[in-house]
Amino acid sequence: MTVTRAGDSAAAERIRQAAIASFAEVGYGGTSTRQIAKRLNMSAAAMYPHYRSKEELLYAIALQGHRGVLAALRAVDDDSLPDDERLRAVVREFAQWQAEHHQLAKVVQYELHGLTREHYREITAIRRDTSEILGAIVRRGVASGKFTVDAPDDAVLALSSLCVDVCRWFPSRTHRDPETLGRTYGDLAVRMVR
Repeated sequence: MTVTRAGDSAAAERIRQAAIASFAEVGYGGTSTRQIAKRLNMSAAAMYPHYRSKEELLYAIALQGHRGVLAALRAVDDDSLPDDERLRAVVREFAQWQAEHHQLAKVVQYELHGLTREHYREITAIRRDTSEILGAIVRRGVASGKFTVDAPDDAVLALSSLCVDVCRWFPSRTHRDPETLGRTYGDLAVRMVR
């Protein structure tokens, strides 16, 4: 499905950024297209050539975020690395991405209830692909004897949850640097599965 009528124009990107800020602040349900347009000093009608509805806008944002994190994890996932280093690299990137893009991540993690059933299915397929990157690493580590975790699927769920939750609280008084946070989470991930 085409997400925007005007392609990936600068105007469509500005609309997405304004919507991300508003959805992150007051939620999808608490945001109107008028409020988004007001942030951009435009009329709500000026948004419609780019996004036909608020739901279509949320879908575009959800695709952007989920594809972004999946691409980031694929870029660092190197199956030639030892299992522990591979897990460390992927979890480091996952947590760091959630911190660096915390507003976008917050929207795509906590506002999916606003999507149509069809759009939700498309997003959950991307989420499964993202989880499978961690799943493949943990299962291989268990098979090789490098990891001793009894329940690999539970470990993957825990690791995913830890990373995803970063967007809910980042930044904080004690954590303001995404790279440092990513390294900490990567180290914690390896300790969890040993």
